[in-house]
Amino acid sequence: MTLDDLRVFVAVCRAGSLSAVARELGCTQSAVSQHVKRLEKETRVSLLERQPRGVVPTAAGRILWDAASDGLAGLDLALRRLGDLVDGESGAVRVTTGGTTVRHFMADAIVEFRRRHPRVSLEFRTETSSRRCFDALLSSNLDLAWITIGEPVRGIEQRPAVELPWVLAVREDDPLAEREHVRVADLADLRLVRLPSNSTSGEQLDVALAGSGLRAGSGTSVADWDTALLLAELGLGHAVIPELPGLRGPGAGAAAGAGGPLRLVPVPELPPLQVGWAVRRWDALPPQARVFADTVVRALTA
Repeated sequence: MTLDDLRVFVAVCRAGSLSAVARELGCTQSAVSQHVKRLEKETRVSLLERQPRGVVPTAAGRILWDAASDGLAGLDLALRRLGDLVDGESGAVRVTTGGTTVRHFMADAIVEFRRRHPRVSLEFRTETSSRRCFDALLSSNLDLAWITIGEPVRGIEQRPAVELPWVLAVREDDPLAEREHVRVADLADLRLVRLPSNSTSGEQLDVALAGSGLRAGSGTSVADWDTALLLAELGLGHAVIPELPGLRGPGAGAAAGAGGPLRLVPVPELPPLQVGWAVRRWDALPPQARVFADTVVRALTA
């Protein structure tokens, strides 16, 4: 068996589809199938079971999947570290995160890191959710993922960095704008601009609201917090969002960067949202990536 065989097999187990992996790799489904068949010939057992909507690993396949995932992750990290030894202070830190994260959480840290390590490049890969960040982290040579902290994920270590209280973004002419805070019960009659329920932050918000006996109405769903703010500014609804770093401007609680008259009213009954780093293994993280991760946390907590 070859490393390519194992990489393709792990990708198929994770995706549950031969055709999806073929599209990702830019090859035919038959080529993907050949990788799996070589492994089955070598191990003398069936590794995949076909189902109406794709494939799943057999009992033997799950054993190989677990071992191959750990082995390939360790090998990829070792190769990266060898490259760092060759390059010295050069190299790259590869990060995956959501589309608005860099501006809200990393801007100051990026400036400081580039000033201290000018020969190390920073590469960012945008994903639409924490779950997709996990998949990208497991299936590629990325170093770090900035995510919403959630349930444990196999093969991933999560490390909280900061807690974000929830706020209600309203226009200044809204009756709620003069409140010092709002209660969860006050949200019952509002049409909320919300993140998708399949996002980690959206899911945690839904759970918190449900725990208070509330199922808030939703006028529209957006992919990121900045878009939620924009729609609230345009008067298309109220937005319940985490209070992102740098969101408050210098005057009267206005939402910085929103381009309009918004107020951020705390919702203290909602438990804060935890965000932070995810990696495959902290003890095997390349030195430059560890420095960048620490720089981001230090800038946020300063």
